[in-house]
Amino acid sequence: MEISRVRVKICGITSVEDARLAVNSGADAIGLVFYGPSSRNLEIPLAREIVESLPPFITPVALFVDPPADFVMKVIREAHPQMLQFHGSENEAFCTRFNLPYMKAIRVRNEVNLIQCANLYPSASALLVDTYVEGIAGGSGQVFDWTLLPGGLPCPLILSGGLDAGNIIQAIRQVHPYAVDVSSGVERAQGLKDALKIKAFMQGVADAAL
Repeated sequence: MEISRVRVKICGITSVEDARLAVNSGADAIGLVFYGPSSRNLEIPLAREIVESLPPFITPVALFVDPPADFVMKVIREAHPQMLQFHGSENEAFCTRFNLPYMKAIRVRNEVNLIQCANLYPSASALLVDTYVEGIAGGSGQVFDWTLLPGGLPCPLILSGGLDAGNIIQAIRQVHPYAVDVSSGVERAQGLKDALKIKAFMQGVADAAL
């Protein structure tokens, strides 16, 4: 299937104002973090307010790291995400029990076989690849070696990990992902998005197709 453009998810949204920045910039999805150790962690009432502020056709994605199933159900019931993102050691049986589409995040390093990982999650809507940093589930702001990514993955690839306006053109032209996911690369401080950085990042995504 020929994809006409690279989709963009802006993750770590922590306010209605930043959600509007993402939407107005042309983002296709926003990420809402439900992981206590993260500086971008959200309480459910605020997440619901953010989701309710979104216009049609923008996908709110709820991000978890090895969560209890009842907590995921509570987030779904009260905040109404349209997609789930799992960043921990969740297996496919866990990921599929919530009746929402999901993406599985894999932290890339030399010994990780991404084809094998993808085959463990045949029901996943996408595989999100991120940088492996010991003790950090994601959002490290560090780039990994894109040459470790194989061709022929059985599902769409979402590229994450240290992306910003300075490297997004190279990233897209080298990896050819279905979508890109950015968080710290468009922030002025942890959890606070920067309008100019978002604009520059989105311009880079557009320029990569030229």
